[in-house]
Amino acid sequence: MITRLSQSRLALTGLFVLAALIGAGILFAMQTWLPGASGGDRARIEAVVHDYVLDHPELIPQAIQRLQDRETGRVIAANKAAILTPVASAWMGNPKGDVTVVEYFDYNCGFCRASLPTIAALVKADPNVRIVFRELPVLSEESGVAARWSLAAAKAGKFNAFHEALYAGGPITEASMAAAARVAGLDPAAIAKAAQAPAIDAEIRTNLAMAGQLGVNGTPAWVIGNRVLSGAMTLDQMRDAVADARKQS
Repeated sequence: MITRLSQSRLALTGLFVLAALIGAGILFAMQTWLPGASGGDRARIEAVVHDYVLDHPELIPQAIQRLQDRETGRVIAANKAAILTPVASAWMGNPKGDVTVVEYFDYNCGFCRASLPTIAALVKADPNVRIVFRELPVLSEESGVAARWSLAAAKAGKFNAFHEALYAGGPITEASMAAAARVAGLDPAAIAKAAQAPAIDAEIRTNLAMAGQLGVNGTPAWVIGNRVLSGAMTLDQMRDAVADARKQS
């Protein structure tokens, strides 16, 4: 709810900014081109601008998107370590890639599971991309347990093997987590114990807090360049977002 309210306030702010820009444009036009404009001239200019905006309503979402990108870009720039730095082995692709794609995910999220082959295809298609995985357990209590096991597996250097095995193992249960650990070459009892470490809880709290600042309210969510994108993405959409991020850098 808090993130939705935050996004609503941002949308309203965008409308106010757009209105201010339009007003500033009218004032600039009158001062530059019509220094001696009368009240009637002013009214006609305002009417022209008013009608133009009504005829081109796409200006409003474009202005809001630009404002949102600017604000999220500031959040990302101020929190690079918390967003872009992976926990141990919770990454794939090129460790020195020029663009980092961050996925906030939940192990009970079907769309996150469906994104696995798309991520793999992106890494294969673009050798200069790095993927960072960040646990965001928001769907169930089991999601939180799975996130802890995943982070413990990452610290043991086995994140990707555990990640793929757990998604392939069906519903998230203690048995499926233990099975995924064994597939990854880990001792389930040792991982269960490591998952209780205070540092694991701290990492999850950081991810949840960061998601709130970024306006993320579901999974999967992606940070690519200075943008936050929500929902499952096609390979073409990911590649377009990566291309946009390269233009920004």
